[in-house]
Amino acid sequence: MNIIIRKGTRQDTDDILRFQQTMASETEGKVLDEALLRRGITTIFDSSGKGFYLVAEVDGRLVGNLLITYEWSDWRNATFWWIQSVFVDANWRRKGVYRSMHDYLLRIAECRVDICGIRLYVERANKIAQQTYKDLGMAKSHYDLYEIDFVL
Repeated sequence: MNIIIRKGTRQDTDDILRFQQTMASETEGKVLDEALLRRGITTIFDSSGKGFYLVAEVDGRLVGNLLITYEWSDWRNATFWWIQSVFVDANWRRKGVYRSMHDYLLRIAECRVDICGIRLYVERANKIAQQTYKDLGMAKSHYDLYEIDFVL
């Protein structure tokens, strides 16, 4: 099996949309507004300053994606990349798809002096994902996440 990792393109929008709808349903029991989600995805392609997608492809078919967004750190004078919207098709889980995307991302980040680290958040109940992130060398931070959500 050859997993190809590449930056997502506008042509991947329908697959990314389907992945995000499935992920929201599976992990949070949420149904996302399709029109709003589509605009959110295409905004990434229109505005590279907001982030970028990585996609995983096997035999010409997308099987996973993740979104990278940016957080400026004045303490480090550099940018953290935030991994968000991680999804791997159920038929491809535990087969190295996420690891391939993660490794690809690390290779890019480690070559750039303007990137100071990689962060992500994970649902507290998602123990499988938490173990995967630990296995890939990520450590639980001492921060908790708080929010006020004006949309969902």
